[in-house]
Amino acid sequence: MGIIKMNNPECENVLDSIALQEMHNVIKQWEHHDGIKLIVITGEGEKTFASGPDINQLLDKRAKDAFIPGLQDICHTIESSSKVTVAALNGYALGAGCELALACDIRIAANHVKMGFPELDLSILPGGGGTQRLARIVGKGRAIDMIFTGEMISAQKAEQIGLVSTIVPLEDLWEVVLEKVNHIVKKGPFALKLAKMVINQGFETDLNTALMLEKLAQSILFNSEDKQEGVNAFLEKRDAYFTGE
Repeated sequence: MGIIKMNNPECENVLDSIALQEMHNVIKQWEHHDGIKLIVITGEGEKTFASGPDINQLLDKRAKDAFIPGLQDICHTIESSSKVTVAALNGYALGAGCELALACDIRIAANHVKMGFPELDLSILPGGGGTQRLARIVGKGRAIDMIFTGEMISAQKAEQIGLVSTIVPLEDLWEVVLEKVNHIVKKGPFALKLAKMVINQGFETDLNTALMLEKLAQSILFNSEDKQEGVNAFLEKRDAYFTGE
């Protein structure tokens, strides 16, 4: 397991250009690390998971700056990673912080967390993929409501609408995350990679094409050594030893 922790609580765990570049470099490095099957992203402290850049910097932003690699690119890197990604929300996830969480496969939140998109108050929009991922996760209507109003929703509301999968007391957050992680990493790593790929790619296409992607992925797994090991381990009532082959 690899852990990325935003560690600047005095500045609300700001996602400035330096933090984004460091995160991008680490994830790219871990992409080729067979010993890391899962990545957990969290923040230091009890107040904020992650926040956006210094608001004062927005005064100098011009049209061309939207095309400079930044938050949208790192969120795409997280979403498209072959590794399972988990956001452990230890505090507020607003704006860019919420977009970072949306890019992860699984979101687990402390029960005091609040999530939202205040960007329209500054006459900008969620530019890290938030306008697209939020609608895909909670539905178009709820996404429009959250983004247009900028309302901060509670962890309880986030769980109700499927924005997070689990909420727990802050003191139990890491224990629950580790329990989830330990459960996932026991699965066949090749199957995890293909399942993530099929879910993500299938969601972006029509049902018939998505079902064919599923069949093709299953055919690859049927021929894998891990499938043989998984079935034999089940029949022999023992733990499986997967190699990723």
